[in-house]
Amino acid sequence: MATMAEDLARFVHRTRLADMSEAAVLQLKIRVLDAIGCALGALEGEPIRRLRQYVDRMDGAPLCTLIGGGRTSPDRAAFLNGALVRYLDFNDSFLARGETCHPSDNLGAVLAAAEYADRSGAEFLTALAVAYQVQCRLSEVAPVRHKGFDHTTQGAFAAAAGAARALGLDEARTAHAVAISGTALPALRVTRTGALSHWKGLAYPHTGSGALQAALLAAEGITGPLEVFEGNKGFMDSIAGRFELDWRKENLEAVTRTIVKKYNAEIHSQSVLEGVLELRALHGFRAPEVDSVELEVFDVAYHIIGGGEEGDKTRIRTKEEADHSLPYLVAVALLDGQVLPAQYHPERILGEDVQDLLRRVRVRPSPAYSTRFPVEMPCRITVRLKDGRLLETEKRDYEGFFTRPVTWEGIQGKFLRLVPEAASAELSQAIVAAVERLEKIPVRLLTAMLGKAGQQ
Repeated sequence: MATMAEDLARFVHRTRLADMSEAAVLQLKIRVLDAIGCALGALEGEPIRRLRQYVDRMDGAPLCTLIGGGRTSPDRAAFLNGALVRYLDFNDSFLARGETCHPSDNLGAVLAAAEYADRSGAEFLTALAVAYQVQCRLSEVAPVRHKGFDHTTQGAFAAAAGAARALGLDEARTAHAVAISGTALPALRVTRTGALSHWKGLAYPHTGSGALQAALLAAEGITGPLEVFEGNKGFMDSIAGRFELDWRKENLEAVTRTIVKKYNAEIHSQSVLEGVLELRALHGFRAPEVDSVELEVFDVAYHIIGGGEEGDKTRIRTKEEADHSLPYLVAVALLDGQVLPAQYHPERILGEDVQDLLRRVRVRPSPAYSTRFPVEMPCRITVRLKDGRLLETEKRDYEGFFTRPVTWEGIQGKFLRLVPEAASAELSQAIVAAVERLEKIPVRLLTAMLGKAGQQ
């Protein structure tokens, strides 16, 4: 009998862009443009500059384009470009009951593989859709967060599958790529608990780089343990537990259930932030009038960003801690009227006004809301003003959730807000046009444009 890795490889090999619905193709292009916007908006990030220095010092073979200029080896391009997509923490997400992931994290590895293999834009989109499908479905049926492992663990399988598809590997080599990557790259959840570090934004780029390297090794005939899922001491035995997933029945539609961020903040905060800003606009109050804020949220939001099992969220000193703290995010939204990259400048994070207000934001989990997640992102917000007034609102989703999906025009607006310092108006519009017709152009036409960003 075939192993699950071999079944997955057959799925990867048989997929075609023509199999996707028009809605899924549109949503995939929306996420490509969203991820590129996040990448261009991150070019000046502190850890990005450090990583760029590292890549430049290593002087890899100039085979793939770096976003922002230059060329390097495929695995290093996957690492740096993936880090650019991830650093702002503004890219898309997928919600499962026991796991949350960011499927566009796979773009760095899949784009490098597609450029290296000189693939068409259609093949790139197909490979990226494969990575989305694999990561989303494994997140649903095999969550690992409760076992102390990071969501990049499922990503090791997804990025390898997408990279193998982009490279054009046959079924056998694809299975070995998945086996090597899934065996070598499980990661610990401590990345996202307690005092957060730069690694929060670099963990998946590292996984993507390793997954692409696994695919390149498999292309050379290197083999991996094909029983990586079900074998003795394999993924099920050691980490996830037993699960069923019939790859013969899978399609490429999972992208339509992913969600896009409206605010530059951890995904589970999005409906809260929309509600807070709606209250602020409706009632016309300002932050100095606020006595306290009470939030009722679903349990996942409470545990990850509200002060639950993943640590205190009121001691905020860095960008990584700020974008994963619901008290900080609500406080800065009330003060500034928005949550965008500017809200993570060091001087803003350490400002006395936001540090004072965040300590007056209280978060508690709601069992009722927890049962409605992840089909909804429910919350209740109560703002108590110093004059005694109580202002309340309840939310079930936000603009960008799959029940209210972002439009092509809407994602263009987000993209253009993120890139003005990285790309001229002419280059920005050219990138938008290239993504819109990506299935009709070579992927190298897009990567050439991305290499020009930051050079003007």
